[in-house]
This record gives sequence, structure tokens and C-alpha cells, in this order.
Amino acid sequence: MKWNSDRLNISRYAIQNPTITLYLLVILIIAGLFSYSKIGQDEDPPFTFRVMVLHLSWPGATAMQMAEQVSARLEKVIQEVGSVDTVRSYSKPGETTLFVDLADNTPISEIPQTWYRIRKRIGDMRVQLPEGLRGPFFDDEFGEVFGIIYALSGEGYTHRELSDIADIVRNELLRIKSVEKISLIGLQDRTVFIDLSQLKLANLGFSPAMIASALADQAGTRSFGNLEIGENSLQVRMQGQLVSMADIRNLQLRLNGKSVKLSDIAEIHEGYRYPAAPKFLSNGKEVLGIGISMSKGGDIIGLGQEVDAVMARLGRTLPVGVVMHKVQDQPAAVALSVGEFFRVLSEAIIIVLLVSFLALGLKRRPWRLDVRPGIVVALTIPAVLAATLIFMQWDGISLHKISLGALIIALGLLVDDAII
Repeated sequence: MKWNSDRLNISRYAIQNPTITLYLLVILIIAGLFSYSKIGQDEDPPFTFRVMVLHLSWPGATAMQMAEQVSARLEKVIQEVGSVDTVRSYSKPGETTLFVDLADNTPISEIPQTWYRIRKRIGDMRVQLPEGLRGPFFDDEFGEVFGIIYALSGEGYTHRELSDIADIVRNELLRIKSVEKISLIGLQDRTVFIDLSQLKLANLGFSPAMIASALADQAGTRSFGNLEIGENSLQVRMQGQLVSMADIRNLQLRLNGKSVKLSDIAEIHEGYRYPAAPKFLSNGKEVLGIGISMSKGGDIIGLGQEVDAVMARLGRTLPVGVVMHKVQDQPAAVALSVGEFFRVLSEAIIIVLLVSFLALGLKRRPWRLDVRPGIVVALTIPAVLAATLIFMQWDGISLHKISLGALIIALGLLVDDAII
């Protein structure tokens, strides 16, 4: 059977039907522009880390106890989960940290399920671990990036006052649709310090452990069952009313048949956890950072514009002396990269137009310039680019360093093909 190649001659069909060709070309370019408006823009492509970190603490335990009674048991359970490649642990007195690495060929879609299975296995064997163990605390969000970071500072304001203002700003920013997560950087945990007098404890026959146990019993919440009244059921519980520093100082402790006010045997003051959590500095001053993370596939440039609008509105309502300034501006970097690509694209189109006009459109007899061949060749670049953008949106590929670099390389090849 002889193959009739004329049936697949797209060039001949396009020439013989110029109206349909022009219509399809216009539709293609319009669809490409629409796809470009919907494509996400970011500085770097999304990357999934195949690592999970577990941290546990056991006050008073030696490094050997942490390794044998905690790390070794957890390693056996974790190694039973499929897709796990290696498990590494580092133990020191009172603490241990485990790193779980998945195999490189683990599909990205299966990674969240693998992390869930690890959590479930450890939760099922939690009763086998020593009493007094704190954790494990899981961390598997290494791919989280804060594209925009603001620094919040205020001369004469306490850390607590700034954190309250930061919470208000955070709640407003969470209303933006493309915001995935907002974290406060440099936030310190408030702590109540109770400094016991050893002399007074010895005179009363108390120990620090007895004080700690009494505080836990009297300041905690305990259930005493349900009270049935007819068809109604009421839950009965006792809850300590420690809502202020005065309540803590006036707390009555009942130990060995004696009643003692806490402030009589201890110095009580409020402060922040020691050693301090990692702090955030800007221009050498301690500030609070507000980190904004974009949802996957979002437009970082559009997000930057929305965040700037919200921050400008909030800036007019902040207390006197409180200042917010941007310390990380990823939208500006992305806008620069995208602008660089379109600059290269414009140069390519201009070069192709000049070369094609001179090489294809110049007629010696009579001397004249026919622009029609040059226009046909020049249109190949936006047409192919429009088709590329359509497929990028369909496949979920955003504009970032890698995709823009690939487009620039392909653009060079496209220019050569268009002229040929």
C-alpha cells in the first residue's frame, strides 16, 4: 500500500486556507496569553526533601540510656516502614535526634503517606518507651521557604507587646488566598520562674519534687466524672485558676498536712525561656520576623503585591513607634528573572525580523522590500511560545529559574529554526 504524504502536508493546507490558518494562529496566541496569566511564578522550582527528623528528650538520662532504650527501639520500628533507606541517630545526655532518609526513587506522591506510617508505628509502640520521655517531635517540612519576610520592631515596646501586634498582622495576612503558612521568627516562650529557698524548704521538711508535684496537682485540670440530673448530664472537673502572677504567688500548697503560700517559700518572677530560642536580628537589633510562605503553584509576584497592600493598610493602624520593614523580597527577584526572559525574547524577535526582512524580503529588480516573508517567519516565535505556555499550565510547570533557563535555551534554537 502506497502512503499518500499529501494528506499530512500541513504547510500546503495552511497556504491553501489562509483564513483558517490566521484564525487558529490568533486563537493560539490568545490562549497562550491566558495561560501565562494563570501560570505560577517562583524563584526556584518546588523540591521535596526525603528526610524526616525526630527529636526526643529524657531529662536525667545518660547518653547510653538514650541510645539503648530510646534510639535503638525507634530505629527498629522505623526500618520496618517501606521506602526507608537509612536511619541515623545521635544521642547525648538527656536528648537524642534521629534522621530518617527515604530512598531516592521514592515517588513524591508517596512521601506524605510514608511519614504518616512512621508516625503511626511510633504512636503504636509509644507505651514501650521509658516514662518521662518527651516527644518524639517530628519535623518533615524542610522544603518550606519564606519568600517574603518582614521585620517588626518598636522602640520601648516589650517582646510580649510586639508578639501581640505580630499576631494581629499574621491573622490579616492569612486572609490572602495564596498564603500557605505564616511563621513568627524569633518568638520567645514566656516562662514563670519559681526560685525555691533551700533553707525554707529544709525547715518545713519539703523537697523540690514535692513542690513540683503539688503545683501540678493544684494547677492542673482533673475530671471527677459526670453528674446525672434527670435527663441532663454534667461533667464535673476541678481546674486551677492560675491566670495571673498574683494567682501563682497566692497559691496555697498542701504538703504533709501543712498549708503554705508559694510566695512564702519562693521568689516568683516572669521572664522568657533560658536558654533563649533562636533570635532574629535586623541591622544589629533584635526584632520579630514575619515569614510568609506561598502555596504550591502560586504566583509570587501577585502574592507580593497583595502582601504589600495589606502591609500598607496595617502600617497606618500600628501604634506609634512600631515599624515594619521588608528584609526578604523574593517577588522582586522573580520579577527581575521574568523581565530578563522577556528582554531576551524581544531581542530574538527583533533579530529575526531584521534578518528575515533583509534576507527574504529584499528584491533587486526592482529594488523593493517585501515584508510578508519576514512577518511569517517572525510569527513562529510567539506562536510556538504560546503553545509552550499552554502545555506548561496544563502540566503544572511554573516560571522559575529552571524553566526560564530552559525557555531561553529553546528560544535560541527556535530562532535558528525560524530563519532556516
